[in-house]
Amino acid sequence: MQYKALGQSGILVPEICLGTMTFGEQNTQAEGFAQLDYALAHGINFWDTAEMYPVPPKPETQGSTEQVIGNWLAQHGGRDKIILASKIAGPSQGGSQIRNGQTRFIASEIESALDGSLKRLQTDYIDLYQLHWPQRPANFFGTLGYGNAEANDPREVTALEETLVALSDEVKKGRIRHIGLSNETPWGTLKFLHLAEKLGLEKIVSVQNPYSLLNRSYEIGMSEIAKYEGVGLLAYSPLAFGYLTGKFRYGARPANARVTLYSRFSRYSNPESEWATEQYAQLAEQHGLSLTQLALAFIKQQFFVSSTIIGATNLDQLKENIDAFNIDLSAEQLQGIEAIHRQQPNPAP
Repeated sequence: MQYKALGQSGILVPEICLGTMTFGEQNTQAEGFAQLDYALAHGINFWDTAEMYPVPPKPETQGSTEQVIGNWLAQHGGRDKIILASKIAGPSQGGSQIRNGQTRFIASEIESALDGSLKRLQTDYIDLYQLHWPQRPANFFGTLGYGNAEANDPREVTALEETLVALSDEVKKGRIRHIGLSNETPWGTLKFLHLAEKLGLEKIVSVQNPYSLLNRSYEIGMSEIAKYEGVGLLAYSPLAFGYLTGKFRYGARPANARVTLYSRFSRYSNPESEWATEQYAQLAEQHGLSLTQLALAFIKQQFFVSSTIIGATNLDQLKENIDAFNIDLSAEQLQGIEAIHRQQPNPAP
């Protein structure tokens, strides 16, 4: 297992982070425990969760993922050996079941969210606490276009300075070690960095955004911030909800796959994505690789990626994903990827 710096936090994280959003929905607690055990045995001590999880969000299951992790920690101990990341939900996307809809990024609601996560996780601190998405109109979760966005009610948008002060206060209390962003834009990232420098507040150390062969939009703007500002990418959806494993080729829909079970997961099913996926699959086959291996090895080799978040619903998938990180793509293989990307860039932003 290779380890990389988590931004400028001073923490080294494994190149693989275990994503857990299936725990409590597609995976039982016992299955979640098995994944946590397997990951830790292979050097993956970096785990990502969120107060909103599991996904898809439901009132009856909200918070279950953190509870599974908390129960594992209570049973196994060794909290100091785990790098634990969680996320606070913002307005509009999470649902009213989360803290009765009190999900603005203001001090009192950040405190409330953190109280809940710490209780469920059965710990007194979180290593990396992230804003799950911006509390403003922005390009995230596949939203295209911005120029025609309706003006927000100013009462519904919390000033970034206010949010950063509240998060910095929680760091001072010792309840958070470091802070990060998620589904964030270049403007938002740079604004947080500027405010931290100007006001002497906590600097963000990472951004958790989607990044895969089907969505390389992070390379435009955000990768330059990573290079010059020392903010690492935690790449999520590296396999595009499973499309980049090849299991949905030719219209297949495996019975227990997330895309089969939940109609809301249609981000990667457009014709352009399906065409690109098929080209990448054929490229992988030409070089004796699986599509999973090609997709994950490509992300691993990007300089701006601190860690890649992988999720699985069974141990066979988890093993395959972990093993893919033993592969280094050749110059010829990378050129083949670029040739496809030029024909169909970012079909699933």
